[in-house]
Amino acid sequence: MSAYNPELTLRDARTQYFAVNNFGWGGYDDKWVKVEYGVLRFYFPNTKGRVKVVKYHDLHHILTEYGTSLSGETEIGAWEVATGCTRSLAAWLLNLSGFAAGLVINPQGVYKAFLRGKHSANLYHLPFNDELLSSRVGYLRQQLNLDEPLRPASLADNTAFILWSLISVVTLLIIIGIVITPLILILIGGWWLLG
Repeated sequence: MSAYNPELTLRDARTQYFAVNNFGWGGYDDKWVKVEYGVLRFYFPNTKGRVKVVKYHDLHHILTEYGTSLSGETEIGAWEVATGCTRSLAAWLLNLSGFAAGLVINPQGVYKAFLRGKHSANLYHLPFNDELLSSRVGYLRQQLNLDEPLRPASLADNTAFILWSLISVVTLLIIIGIVITPLILILIGGWWLLG
């Protein structure tokens, strides 16, 4: 059974999605995004680019029914990469990072979501407006081929999965390097001053 009634408008389904996940009104106006996983917490800036794509990303959660847990985010990241994502650097960085993390914590879910994405579409090419938000959930699922059963993987699907897996891991390592390098330099500098 679907978590979101196919007869709901995307606007009403989004209101339900925000309420169920305790997202207030989506956090689109927040200055920082908080990510929690167990005892780990980290923050990153809520840039204009991120806000633009997360509005679609939230609608994709509704249409695909991937959850907002860490596992669910890895699945939707893989699905969005496979559907072609968007021209937004923020979308690619966030989705590829989730994809890479999923290869470790949710490999089967990421693989299935990627295959599903190879044979479906996303909303990024549509204007984010009242017409989109007034569309019915069931209608959009059908238009994006999300109501189709998962097809067996072809050689092309598996090759694409391997390629995007490698790209996602490299992307995540670069992001980690960019974040950690200043910390290492600060530690080395402090150690040198004390030594």
